[in-house]
Amino acid sequence: MSLERAEKYLEERGFADRIILFDVSSATVALAAQALGCEECRIAKTLSFDQDGKTVLVVAAGDARIDNHKYKETFHVKARMLPASEAEERTGHAVGGVCPFGVKDGVSIFLDVSLKRFDTVYPAAGTSSSAVRLSPADLEGLLPEASWIDVCKS
Repeated sequence: MSLERAEKYLEERGFADRIILFDVSSATVALAAQALGCEECRIAKTLSFDQDGKTVLVVAAGDARIDNHKYKETFHVKARMLPASEAEERTGHAVGGVCPFGVKDGVSIFLDVSLKRFDTVYPAAGTSSSAVRLSPADLEGLLPEASWIDVCKS
């Protein structure tokens, strides 16, 4: 179901041809980079957070780490990762395939500036064995409701 959600979202916007499916797991940054044959930093990981019952996704470079101070300054709440057991129910995608495409209504999406240093990044496509080849500008265009933020360590 997750792949179908992401695939439909990308297809409606003319990007379905950018989806890459693997015969191996891409559930972690390291596994995704290995499957793609690229640097880990180019994996656009989607981190899911709970903000007092609201679901927030932050898409960041694979080598980026959340800076708790910056997160709190930006969102005015402490960073609290969504429990893995709730990810699919709240986002529409299971852990290992969480991505910003075709998410459930009410999910807020943010793009971290750590992605802007690359010409190509690879977010998941809804499963733990998929990716999408995109530029940061493509991501921004595909996610018009998303805002750029700076919540990762420099």
